[in-house]
Amino acid sequence: MGTARYSGEERRHHKVYITKNTEYHVRAGQVVAVRPRGSKTWMRRHKALAMKLEGHIEVGTLIPHPGAPRPGQRLFLAVEDNDVITSPVVAIVRPPRSTVVEYPSDEELALSA
Repeated sequence: MGTARYSGEERRHHKVYITKNTEYHVRAGQVVAVRPRGSKTWMRRHKALAMKLEGHIEVGTLIPHPGAPRPGQRLFLAVEDNDVITSPVVAIVRPPRSTVVEYPSDEELALSA
């Protein structure tokens, strides 16, 4: 018996955008955790924390485009007058539940700000 592909609305809210050096953990379009690639330690004071994924930037340009990035494109993150442009995304993965439950809480992030 084969597995049927789900064709309904996307139910997954978490994605990890992996760049050369950093993992950006995003829930429903907002950065909720950041850590160095391959590390188990969360960065408590990273500028991208709590920023919205506003779009992507194509290679060779600095013009933001709407929509989530694909590998090879850069994340465009923003909140109010601040923004972050990452290095190119090398992979996009779904984090395991064991990682999601380890994300720093909003209270923990507020205390370290």
